[in-house]
Amino acid sequence: MIKRLRRLVLPLLILAGPAHAAEKPKEVGQYVDLQPVAMPIVIDGRLVNYVFVYVRVNLKGGADIIKARDREPAFRDALVRDGHRTPFVLANDWSRIDEAKLIAAMTRDAAAITGPGVVASVSVTSQTPQKRVMPPRPTAPDHP
Repeated sequence: MIKRLRRLVLPLLILAGPAHAAEKPKEVGQYVDLQPVAMPIVIDGRLVNYVFVYVRVNLKGGADIIKARDREPAFRDALVRDGHRTPFVLANDWSRIDEAKLIAAMTRDAAAITGPGVVASVSVTSQTPQKRVMPPRPTAPDHP
């Protein structure tokens, strides 16, 4: 009975070895993942959409991760304030935010919140629009 079981299990173990080795290693590092934040898309003073963004603040080695994670609400607050002060709007797509502008603003704010030498980088891990909205087509010029 044991010999039969070995004959069945051995090929499965051989096949599982390469599959296990091909798995990507989990991301190692210190970071703070922010809870999703709804960023407004405002065009000509009119709210047309919200885009929910997921942001990660990557910390430098040796940073106090617990202290940084305790400041997660401050990171979100800064992001919301920036998004309402000057919305991160893309001219050609109202279903996405301008990641470069958001990252620049959040990097500046995160460094102010944590102090110098703590933040390595900021990244937008995901963005999901509330509605799929495209900007209006340009109108044809009037001919006299």
